[in-house]
Amino acid sequence: MSDTRRLDVLRAIVEDFVNTQEPVGSRALVERHDLGVSPATIRNDMAALEEEGLIVAPHTSAGRVPTDKGYRLFVDRLATIRPLSPPERRAIRSLMDGAVDLDDVVQRTVRLLSDLTRQVAMVQYPILTRSRVRHVELVPVTPDRVLMVLIADSGRVEQRMILASRDIPADVVADLRARLGAALDGQAFTDVEGILADLAQAFDVDSQPFVHDVVETLTDAATEDAEERIAIAGAANIARYGADFHTSLHPILESLEEHVVLLRLLGEQTSGDRITVRIGSENPVASMTETAVLSAGYSVPAGEVGRLGLIGPTRMDYEGNMAAVRAVARYLGRILADQ
Repeated sequence: MSDTRRLDVLRAIVEDFVNTQEPVGSRALVERHDLGVSPATIRNDMAALEEEGLIVAPHTSAGRVPTDKGYRLFVDRLATIRPLSPPERRAIRSLMDGAVDLDDVVQRTVRLLSDLTRQVAMVQYPILTRSRVRHVELVPVTPDRVLMVLIADSGRVEQRMILASRDIPADVVADLRARLGAALDGQAFTDVEGILADLAQAFDVDSQPFVHDVVETLTDAATEDAEERIAIAGAANIARYGADFHTSLHPILESLEEHVVLLRLLGEQTSGDRITVRIGSENPVASMTETAVLSAGYSVPAGEVGRLGLIGPTRMDYEGNMAAVRAVARYLGRILADQ
């Protein structure tokens, strides 16, 4: 059996099983696919695929279904990820273009991804430690209170109220605002603490405690670990695929409520727009070993600032779902960069 024909047969089995949820037999392959060989040859090919652990016969069925190993080979050998259709691209634009702030952008994104794929979708909020400073604003609220607004190039906004030990002159607030802008605009959040280390020395002694408070608050906001922020949509979609799971759905549904678990499933930062696909036992969470998880990073010009992805059964449309994940990740990055 040639490797090329073996992959053709495996691909046909995966596609038919995803579409029909029924074990696939040699006769169905002959009728639905132009494989260019006889039914007897296809049966031999299927027997060889079964020996390699790529397909298996469920129960006493004459048909075969892909194993996790078979899905993995199928995904690894995808030559290209098919593009989204024009209606799908229009749906992305029409839903995303009206977003008004970061929360709105993230919520629209996670709903869109779930609607496009009919899977569970998850979107991680942009991480400050991967972002750069777009702007720092100081807004006097009362003579001794100042609102600090920190805006990242990813669109994320952090606000902190600072209470001074005495009234702060308006010219001191204006001077500090200007110095912060000159020092920080375009800088990585991870560099903020070092950049501002000596800033207080530029002010008179009476103003230095206030400047220290602003710098400390700003540094805390810039370096706090906020990776636990994640949005999810479409959890009910898992129930649509109940027959695909051999065990109870309850552990999976419980895991969907744990953001720490979801972040583990999304994986680590990657380069470019590479899509990570974990199938079955490849997932790092015990309750998710009957699922497939697709994830990708989304980026602003400075680099990747967060990740998004899908959770569903191993019997999923990998080509279509990978296309959706990639397209939505790219569009989310462009939306955030333009905010």
